[in-house]
Amino acid sequence: MHMQPLVFITGASSGIGQALALRYHQAGWRVALVARRAEVMQAWAQDQGLGPDRCRVFAADVSENASIINAAEQCITAWGLPQVVIANAGISQGMDTGERQDLAVLQRVMAINNLGLAATFHPFIRPMQACTQNADTAPLTLVGIASVAGIRGLPGHAAYCASKAAVISYCESLRGELRGSRGQQGIRVVTIAPGYVATPLTSKNKYPMPFLMTPEAFADKAYKAIQAGTSYSVIPWQMGVVAKLLRLLPNSWFDRILQGQPRKHRDPS
Repeated sequence: MHMQPLVFITGASSGIGQALALRYHQAGWRVALVARRAEVMQAWAQDQGLGPDRCRVFAADVSENASIINAAEQCITAWGLPQVVIANAGISQGMDTGERQDLAVLQRVMAINNLGLAATFHPFIRPMQACTQNADTAPLTLVGIASVAGIRGLPGHAAYCASKAAVISYCESLRGELRGSRGQQGIRVVTIAPGYVATPLTSKNKYPMPFLMTPEAFADKAYKAIQAGTSYSVIPWQMGVVAKLLRLLPNSWFDRILQGQPRKHRDPS
C-alpha cells in the first residue's frame, strides 16, 4: 500500500509543469508526469534524481481524449487514485482573425487548453466521488491552470485569452457541481491564474512582462494555494491587483492603454 500521496500533472515536460513536479516531490509526494514527450520527462526525472518509486512517466496528448484518459487509467491501475490532479498542459500562440489559417490556431489552442483540461479531469471524477462519500477521506483536488490573460483580452492574444477565460469559468462551474452535500466532503476544484512566468511559453514575448517569476517561485506559491484548497488564486498577488484594476477600467480607457502596444506575435507557418 502506498502511504505517500500522489499528484498527476499534465504538461510536465517543461516550464511550470516540471517546477510543480519538483515541488511536490520535495514535499514527499509521488509524482505522475504526463506529456507527449515521454523521453524528455524521463531524462529530466533522472537528472533530478526522481527514482521510479516516487516518479512515473505517462505519455499522452491532452488534445486527444482517448490518449489522456488512457494515461489516467494507467496511473490509477499502477499507483492508485491521485489526491491531486493538475491540468497544466497548455499552449500560447498569437493569431490574426483576418488570416484564414489562424482559425486553425484558435481551434488548436481551444482543443489543448480547454477540451484537454476537461478530458484530464474526466477519468478521475467518478472514482474521486466514490471516495468522498466518506467524510474522513483526505481532500481530493482538481486543479486548473488558467492565466491572468483570461481576465481581459490582449491584442494578438485572442486564442490564449479566450481559452484561459474559459478555464476560469469552467473550473468555477465544476466547483459548484462537485461541492459536497451535507455529510460529504466533496471534491475541491482549485483555479490557479499565473502572471508572467519565465518559461518557454513566454520566452518569445516581445512586450513588457511585469512581476516576472521563476518557475520555482511560482510552483512554491501554487503548491501552498493548492494545499490550502484556495478556490481561486492569482500568482503573484501583485498581478492579481493589476488584473482587478484592469477589469474595472471602462473599455475606452482600457483600449487607450493598449493602443500602440506590441501585440502577441503570430506564427506565419
